Amino acid sequence: MKPIFTFLLTFTITSFTIAQSLTGTELLEKAIAYHDPNSQWGTFNETFTVIMTRPDNPQRESLITINLPQEYFSLKAQRDTVTTQYIIDKGDCQMFYQEQPIDAASSGSVDMSCERGNMYKNYYTYLYGLPMKLRDPGTNINYPVEKKEFQGKQYLVLKATYDAVVGSDIWYFYFNPETYAMEVYQFYKADDDGQMIPDSGEYILLSEEETVNGIKMPKVRAWYYNKGNQYLATDTLVEG
Repeated sequence: MKPIFTFLLTFTITSFTIAQSLTGTELLEKAIAYHDPNSQWGTFNETFTVIMTRPDNPQRESLITINLPQEYFSLKAQRDTVTTQYIIDKGDCQMFYQEQPIDAASSGSVDMSCERGNMYKNYYTYLYGLPMKLRDPGTNINYPVEKKEFQGKQYLVLKATYDAVVGSDIWYFYFNPETYAMEVYQFYKADDDGQMIPDSGEYILLSEEETVNGIKMPKVRAWYYNKGNQYLATDTLVEG
């Protein structure tokens, strides 16, 4: 057993040393090659379900359609007996409450707005488009790859900041040093000088995988506050 153990240990150390020498751009490309091996993201067109569970709250089931070529997004969510839907079609917004269309004048009474609909479109497209979305204009990853330990496991980490028109949060993406799979991401708020606020933000643990439209997506996302490691919620992806 000793020679085998020695070989495995040497292989792991060598793999990590090679991976650690990658530039940020090289690590990102390897991560994208893992998650989107056939370059499907640019033509992504799929419908999937995300089930959110959180302490002391009813489960929310969201049916999401993202069609990038047609610039179409739909989010139909149900919690208890309430159903809401947003459709963003080439920038045009439609809203539905309990399956009935509503306009901007009446949307406030049910806590809906086209601004919120566009926020959901950007949110879900970003999260389920990672790590491919890190190629988008306005994303800055010109930082050296870091080696970090998180919850007892070693990772290769990319730091991403964004142009002011895109966002002000500071993000860290944690990749498996052998497969380059994305397994954790974490964000912090920034102050007016662009400096990280240590007790702000959240981290998200990713587990299992679901292949959607040829893309390997995390099936389970568990959300925690950075401060105190307080658990927030879990999103579970169900294709179809």
